[in-house]
Amino acid sequence: MKIYKNIEDIRAPFSHACVTIGNFDGVHLGHQQLFAQVAYQAHQQKGTSVAITFDPHPLQILKSGGIKLISTCEQKIELVDMAGIDVMVIVPFTQEFAATTAEYFVDEILLKRIGMKELVVGYDYAFGKGRTGNISFLQQQGKEKGFSVAVVDAYYTQGTLVSSTHIRQLLAAGEMAEARRLLGRCYQIRGEVQLGKQRGGKEIGFPTANLKFADEDLVPRHGVYVSQVICDGKCYGGVINIGCNPTFGEQALVAETHIFDFNQDIYGKPIKVNLLEFLRNERRFDNINELAAQIGRDVASARKILSEQSKELAISCEDKFNS
Repeated sequence: MKIYKNIEDIRAPFSHACVTIGNFDGVHLGHQQLFAQVAYQAHQQKGTSVAITFDPHPLQILKSGGIKLISTCEQKIELVDMAGIDVMVIVPFTQEFAATTAEYFVDEILLKRIGMKELVVGYDYAFGKGRTGNISFLQQQGKEKGFSVAVVDAYYTQGTLVSSTHIRQLLAAGEMAEARRLLGRCYQIRGEVQLGKQRGGKEIGFPTANLKFADEDLVPRHGVYVSQVICDGKCYGGVINIGCNPTFGEQALVAETHIFDFNQDIYGKPIKVNLLEFLRNERRFDNINELAAQIGRDVASARKILSEQSKELAISCEDKFNS
């Protein structure tokens, strides 16, 4: 997949460009319907499938307090690539860009710069200043300027509407299995392993790999989860605690992962952690011995769940999800 992070870098229109536009946060099953249709239409016309998105997310600029993201831009790129899209255009979103009119966006970016011949959008999509670029506007523009507009209906699975908003609610509640069903994969956090207080191994008996959250990251329900950890292309079981270490009176939010059957030094290395199932709330213990005993019970529970679901979860560690 070819990636453009600046519209001006596109030197010539693409051949019969079939385009979809959206924020695509999470790249969930609903988004995947859009990509599938764009890829199919481009293939039928021997054209180019194009996905246009924005970074940062527009609501991080336009909404007070911003928005918490299900997926980083890096994850979004990986997932769109997996969907079979030829070209991804990541438009830098600023206050100035927010003032762009819908008609200018169609004329100067979609038609002139990208060479759009077909447009595929979700049922509720709107863009441009004042969100005037809605479905009816696009359909009228298509009639006047010679491009087709296909509208993809809301996507439901087992009666549940698949949306980024609903997935955020599920993650905030610790409903990982349901979030996984709507995403089509496990919810994943990632980052470089940070040097922590080093209490896990020395004092408690359960060494941990620590990750810190960025301000824009969606932080799921605080507590302990069964996890899979991907490091150096290998997949391990584990338990992860997301919270602030109340036993030690700390305030900083951190994700601490105890990786099963693992003893390597990975400080500074990137890891990916799939959150599989919520085990319990974070709580304060009276002493380290009580905390260690509870972690031992958490580890036993996690190993049991991983063993029982080993076949179902095997796909979560495949390279296509974690390359």
